[in-house]
Amino acid sequence: MEVAVTNPGYRYVLGSVLNQVLLHQSVIGLETKAALDKYGVKADMIIGCAGGGSNLGGLIAPFMGEKLRGEADYRIIAVEPASCPSFTRGVYAYDFCDTGMVCPLAKMYTLGSDFIPAPNHAGGLRYHGMSPVLSQLYDDGLMEAVSVKQTDVFEAAEMFARVEGILPAPESSHAIRVAIDEALKCKETGEAKNIVFGLTGTGYFDMVAYEKYHDGQMTDYIPTDEELAVFRAKLPQM
Repeated sequence: MEVAVTNPGYRYVLGSVLNQVLLHQSVIGLETKAALDKYGVKADMIIGCAGGGSNLGGLIAPFMGEKLRGEADYRIIAVEPASCPSFTRGVYAYDFCDTGMVCPLAKMYTLGSDFIPAPNHAGGLRYHGMSPVLSQLYDDGLMEAVSVKQTDVFEAAEMFARVEGILPAPESSHAIRVAIDEALKCKETGEAKNIVFGLTGTGYFDMVAYEKYHDGQMTDYIPTDEELAVFRAKLPQM
């Protein structure tokens, strides 16, 4: 979700890092938990895609509440693109939530508010920072984060489409990639685990990306440490 505030000569874009956006999105997690409870299923792990955090935050909200209260324990995994790795390679610092650098600062995992990822097909997972709420939970060790390459993401998306008959959006396919990986680990170890992942969009507007994957034209660009250091150096000095 993006909120655009327009003034004469300026356009400031805020992503889904805002806490109130996560609150609205919590209906996703509430409906998920209600469905699991109805059928007597307890999740062992919850996996969601992470860009700014609203999708993931909404999905995990009721489960994280149980975990914080000591009522249940879940393994919660945030999945982000390797081209925009806010959690896995960002820093926990105060930064601007908006690209115009005029709104209040927030403490979050960030790559720097002027970071622009290389052109890719990660959909909405291209934001420079992560929700302050999720950043705090991650920093406290209450959830994990992994980054995945886009060719691996589309491989998982195609596999899912062939098996389930649903063409997933690139964002959701990040969660699908790790859900498949975790399921394969269970197959190897013989463990039985209930894996819940968020599928929140279809890929019918992303056919060009699927075509590039099929034609072998899709590449994986991962920023170097030196490139990230340039943006990190521009963070507000607090």
